[in-house]
Amino acid sequence: MVLKIRQTGDLVLRLPARPLSPEEIVSEPVQGLIAAMMETMRDAPGVGLAAPQVGYGLRLAVIEDTADYIARLPPGQAAERRRTPVPFHVIVNPEVTVENSDQVQFFEGCLSVAGFTAIVPRALAVRIDCLNERGEPVSIRAEGWYARILQHEIDHLNSHLYIDRMDPRSFMTLDAFNRYWRDLPTAAFLEALEEGQEGNG
Repeated sequence: MVLKIRQTGDLVLRLPARPLSPEEIVSEPVQGLIAAMMETMRDAPGVGLAAPQVGYGLRLAVIEDTADYIARLPPGQAAERRRTPVPFHVIVNPEVTVENSDQVQFFEGCLSVAGFTAIVPRALAVRIDCLNERGEPVSIRAEGWYARILQHEIDHLNSHLYIDRMDPRSFMTLDAFNRYWRDLPTAAFLEALEEGQEGNG
């Protein structure tokens, strides 16, 4: 079942989600929600989806980054972003520990801010302590693009969107991004900004 993805302006995206007990996680309604979220994420398509994005204020998200998605990137971008396939999995009640606070900047989008993208700084490496879809405790260590996906989805559970963290100068439509910047490294946009500022100084 494909669910409706809520868009920015919907209050559910701006309210903190509540944690789930292990008993709730394994219940039929939550297991059904997980299955529907997986289908919705794949249909979109996206690499992550948090429960608030489909109208449920629960600390639950699904994540998957496939080799097929990565193969569609312009040459060199997978390596630049340190992006590798991530199998489907579920995170519940996640807590983030930053393991490498070096900030990396890349264009990022969101299914709940449809049609736009912007450069967002994120920590390079994180550890996530959470429960899985069976209510079991797990610890995930992630770096590169996987760490970015996790931080993005957990932001949703804490009532944040990427537009709260973005470089506002980089906010643009996906049409403009695909026309001018998609095939270039993120640094090219940042350098163009700096050069433009110096030229106007």
